[in-house]
Amino acid sequence: MTSHQNTQTMKPATAAKKLGVYLEATPAEFQEGVVSRSELNALQSEPPAWLVELRRNGPHPRPVVAAKLGVSIAGLARGGVTEALTTEQIEAIKQDDPEWLQKERATQADVRKEAVRIKEKNAQKAQKQAGDSQ
Repeated sequence: MTSHQNTQTMKPATAAKKLGVYLEATPAEFQEGVVSRSELNALQSEPPAWLVELRRNGPHPRPVVAAKLGVSIAGLARGGVTEALTTEQIEAIKQDDPEWLQKERATQADVRKEAVRIKEKNAQKAQKQAGDSQ
């Protein structure tokens, strides 16, 4: 009996998400096919010119836009940003520094501080429990 190894494939949307690019901006052949795990690895290790260009100039998907602006995806929506943006558009928003962006960045900073506080609290609790069990 021989074992057959099936090639793991994914939809173009999944591959685009893993590559951090906006699917609608990718070439038609990428959007219409399926992507194997080995093809994805090849795209990540040796990106073609279209992928390098998309990563550099966009348009970028919302998670990338949010990261570049230092806010959450929900914060983007609250700020009225619902579409993919180019690097140039993101830089323009940073230059304008609108009130919503300042507010969302402050909110994001508070969320990070709280996450650190909870992590430290849990570490102290675990350390205390480890000490009690000895």
